[in-house]
Amino acid sequence: MAKPADVSTKKLISLAPDNWVRWVTQIPNLVAGEILNSEFQWISRESDVLIRVTSPQHGEFMLLNELQLRYQSKMPRRMRAYAALAEEKYNLPTYPVLINILKTGNNEIPTSFTSNIAGLRAIQDYRVINLWEVDVNIAFQQPLPSLLPFVPILKGGENESTIREALQILRADEQLNQLETVLAFFATFVLESALIQEIMRWDMTVLHESPWYQEILREGEARGEARGEARGILSSIEINLELKFGDNGLQLMRQITEINDIERLKTILRNVVTANSIEELQQVL
Repeated sequence: MAKPADVSTKKLISLAPDNWVRWVTQIPNLVAGEILNSEFQWISRESDVLIRVTSPQHGEFMLLNELQLRYQSKMPRRMRAYAALAEEKYNLPTYPVLINILKTGNNEIPTSFTSNIAGLRAIQDYRVINLWEVDVNIAFQQPLPSLLPFVPILKGGENESTIREALQILRADEQLNQLETVLAFFATFVLESALIQEIMRWDMTVLHESPWYQEILREGEARGEARGEARGILSSIEINLELKFGDNGLQLMRQITEINDIERLKTILRNVVTANSIEELQQVL
């Protein structure tokens, strides 16, 4: 019986941990150690990875990796909370890094949290990496296999030949080939779905295990809670239709907005995330 695929953030980082920690911190000679338990009393997320690292210059500390599908305004406060909880649990200083995957409308993403209550200040700095600003060549040259599934959304990685190069590397390595589905998922944001279906494997079981697929579904649920469930899910459907299929996808919203059944809307959201073509969505509708 085949082992279940592991496409978690922890798996990605563990492919080349030393190269990863040096890249996200820009600290040379940093050595990755144990991946620590990042489950705290109030927080447990698959996209958070806490690594014990050592440096000749800075000694031992923790590197907190937070991979966020899309930046949200609550992230500065969350980064402060994660860093504080990690330091309390392990009694080590923490170097927090926020890695944003998909570009949003935010023009400027803050790199610190600050508050001032009656003269008492709380300050938490953290490093921000926006993947759409990262040169795609870094994934191939360093090498950083952890970035290969994200190649389509890296700077300069949206063309077919570069995506095929990443695909070839993934398929050639037994440790990496299960990440092909994640590469295909992010390729849907830049390539025609028919082309992706032609050149890449689309394994729904693997995709469902991806924290980024789950993040999109949670985003829809969160929008539902904030704006009235149906309106929130509709908003998430609209965002993902535009990201994947552009104006052609948005044309389906007229039909979708006529649906009042919450469970059916949730099903449509799941299908938007995984569909290879607009024709597939039309069949669901």
